[in-house]
Amino acid sequence: MSTTTASGVTAPTTFDRLVLEPRRTDQPHARPARSPETHAAQSPSLVLMVLIASAGIVVYAVFLLNPANRGDWLPYAMVMAAETVLVVHALLAMWTVLSASHDPRGFHFHHAQDRLYDVADIVRARAEDRPHEWTMYLRDRAMTVDVFITTYGEDVGTIRRTVTAALGMQGAHRTWVLDDGRSDEVRDLAAELGARYIRRLSSNGAKAGNINHALSIARGDLFVVLDADFVPLPTFLHETVPFFADDAVAFVQTPQTYGNLHTTISKGAGYMQAVFYRFIQPGRNRFNAAFCVGTNVIFRRAAIDSVGGIYSDSKSEDVWTSLMLHEKGWRTVYIPETLAIGDTPETIEAYSKQQLRWATGGFEIMLTHNPLSRRHPLTLDQRLQYTVTATHYLTGIAPLLLLLVPPLQIYFDLTPMNLEITPLTWALYYAGFYVLQIVLAFYTLGSFRWQVLLLASVSFPIYTRALVNAVLRRDQAWHVTGAKGAYRSPFAFINAQLMFFQLLALTTAVGIWKDVSNSYPSLAVAWNATNTVILGGFVVTAWREARAGRRAARAARADQQGPPRGRRAAATPALTTGGAA
Repeated sequence: MSTTTASGVTAPTTFDRLVLEPRRTDQPHARPARSPETHAAQSPSLVLMVLIASAGIVVYAVFLLNPANRGDWLPYAMVMAAETVLVVHALLAMWTVLSASHDPRGFHFHHAQDRLYDVADIVRARAEDRPHEWTMYLRDRAMTVDVFITTYGEDVGTIRRTVTAALGMQGAHRTWVLDDGRSDEVRDLAAELGARYIRRLSSNGAKAGNINHALSIARGDLFVVLDADFVPLPTFLHETVPFFADDAVAFVQTPQTYGNLHTTISKGAGYMQAVFYRFIQPGRNRFNAAFCVGTNVIFRRAAIDSVGGIYSDSKSEDVWTSLMLHEKGWRTVYIPETLAIGDTPETIEAYSKQQLRWATGGFEIMLTHNPLSRRHPLTLDQRLQYTVTATHYLTGIAPLLLLLVPPLQIYFDLTPMNLEITPLTWALYYAGFYVLQIVLAFYTLGSFRWQVLLLASVSFPIYTRALVNAVLRRDQAWHVTGAKGAYRSPFAFINAQLMFFQLLALTTAVGIWKDVSNSYPSLAVAWNATNTVILGGFVVTAWREARAGRRAARAARADQQGPPRGRRAAATPALTTGGAA
């Protein structure tokens, strides 16, 4: 059953490997090799970097809390409020990263994976070259699996890639297209490819409602959820289903890995998630607090039924459903292995809408379902982890307070710190926190990703609006990352950033004039100028995106209008003559 490559080398097929490779759990003294992702989380160098960064955080916190260093009360209070959020979240992140060495793939996982297929059944069915038909067994029981691909207006080509890949995944399963966009073109595509198709009459409950409707029709023991733009690898089920040999496992989550990192926004949004998926989520495994991220996940049907279905009262149905499952005592698993590749937001509009939806969901948990409350049956570790999740986007609002501190000093001579502290002393303590954070990010990502710093510094209007939405209980409209629509200028979504850029640019000019008059430079002007440059970089990014968008819109209109009139007129007689003949 082997195949021959273009170079003439015989390559083993999936069935060959199934038969020939030894079962790891048949060798009692053998120790399964760690995955590269787990090995990276256990790196001594990473542990050392995290410990040094943690020490820098503590030293900076002590410096800020020292009463002798306090300046005027208003800017000092603003700095303390912002830095408290950032310091607490940084310390909890370091703690979680240090816990990431736990590998959820234990003996039971490998034992189940070794016995996932019945070779005799495969041979009898002559399905050696059709891995997508291989029945999967857990503890000698055949498992039925449904694969749900949720769609809501995505490009048909994008949906085609995902459905095709899902149909070809190793392990017997049924693939369903859940079309909330109610598109006849998508329906025909599903029929063409051989996938099942579901269209509901309303869009109540958004994505959660779409999945719950499908669950009223499908009856699999397990079900996978894939966004329409996430293309699964053939081994998705092979690497996730064995975890369900443990009856306590509710779902297995895999990372979101992106294949469209070619714009400033997509790079910033993608790399911003990289540390979370490589080190934070694996650390949450240790506390049974890994949560679902909405796609690239496989659920146990019984677990979802126990909490009344996918949570549908929030647009962040993934985190809320995870919270409900943990309160019911279920176990969740995250594996840092890429098993699907998709798209991250490429435009300011898509990024803004995605972050607004995510942040609103987090703040809803903070305001309406406080994880620290004893009313919710969670462990102490789970309470802390969900509190971090619920308050995470406060770290995105903190830059707003810090942006306003230098103008207070430049215009009103209000300083956050004691003026007797030299700029060098302040810079050393500051570097102990921020520079070490950048160094740690550099180490984990492999290089300095300035796009992440850019987005983290300028997204405060999005998160402030999300907090207001959560406080006022405003419903957040659903937006799909890969949806196609009419062109909209990115400047329509960055009014607040534009106003702050103008304010800071003017403030920098005033500060330079004051420094020249006083014959000495001030730290406030340098701080303010840095913020101006960062916001200016975002404005330039928006300008470039707008220029590219206008070009694409003009090209699209030209394609729709067709060739010039002269060419059509010249072609018409030929068509008419041909018809007469």
